[in-house]
Amino acid sequence: MRTGKELILATREYAKDDTAKSWATVASTTALLVVSALAVALLPYWFLQLPVAVLLGMLMVRMFVIYHDHQHHAILPKSKAAKLLMRLWGIFALTPSCIWQHSHNHHHNHNSKLRSSHIGSYPVMTKERYENSSKSERTKYLLMRHPVTILFGYFTVFAMGMCIVPMLENIKANKDSLIALILHGLLYSGVIMNFGWLAAFFLLFVPFFVASAIGSYLFYAQHNFPQVIFKDKEGWSYEGAALDSSSYCQMGAFMSYITGNIGYHHIHHLNAKIPFYRLPEAYEKLPELQAARVTSLRPKEIMRCLSLKVWDTDQQKLLSLKEAFAN
Repeated sequence: MRTGKELILATREYAKDDTAKSWATVASTTALLVVSALAVALLPYWFLQLPVAVLLGMLMVRMFVIYHDHQHHAILPKSKAAKLLMRLWGIFALTPSCIWQHSHNHHHNHNSKLRSSHIGSYPVMTKERYENSSKSERTKYLLMRHPVTILFGYFTVFAMGMCIVPMLENIKANKDSLIALILHGLLYSGVIMNFGWLAAFFLLFVPFFVASAIGSYLFYAQHNFPQVIFKDKEGWSYEGAALDSSSYCQMGAFMSYITGNIGYHHIHHLNAKIPFYRLPEAYEKLPELQAARVTSLRPKEIMRCLSLKVWDTDQQKLLSLKEAFAN
């Protein structure tokens, strides 16, 4: 069984963009987004609009994964048209590329380091550090990991974390964040003035809320699950952060399509240049990748992941507060 650099080198065979296939995924996903949006706008009754609005939000997750792959230069790396299109999508989706690249690259290079900055990741405290923290520090920490914070990712993770905070920190470097917020406001204003509040709710709010909640949870659960391993900086390795600290989230065909195979997250962290449509192929062909740490989207598993709060260095486990402080 290959490990380390040898295993990473073995994945290079799959880190090849198929230009025609990449453009086909962009075009087909865009077409589905447009059709779904038109259906939401034209359907006569709210009980018909709602499920289509939810579907529209789920399709936005797929387009985000395509955008995410482009930011990693896994697909269409030399296309000027794709660069412009994806920059526009990032602004529309409240994840400007200037912010996403910085935070996400930091995440890939520091994922699962206990004493690293939590830029691009949900923070993780050790049990000892949590015990020694002030009440306000504990409250802030638990709030950042709270299920409600994840559920309302539209406001907390994307609008605030990806746009408002970076804009206030450095407006010159992060001007796309300001553009994203202005565009968002104009979209809501335009739809409300021309079609009313209900149209804005189904055409904009519901899809963005659904997409943001799914994205926020997936990003959380990919690195906060019962079998995860965290390391101090000196014990950290790139391979370990991929295979021991990134999950393989098992999904059915529909959710795999919607999430752009992001469930194969351990493979993505091992080699971010593998296009999302080749991740299942790499999984099937490389047996070393099949001994993954598994999660799922079953309600019980979601609740279990959301309950995890602190890292116990003695047990080498991520635990709930009840488990950590049972005695």
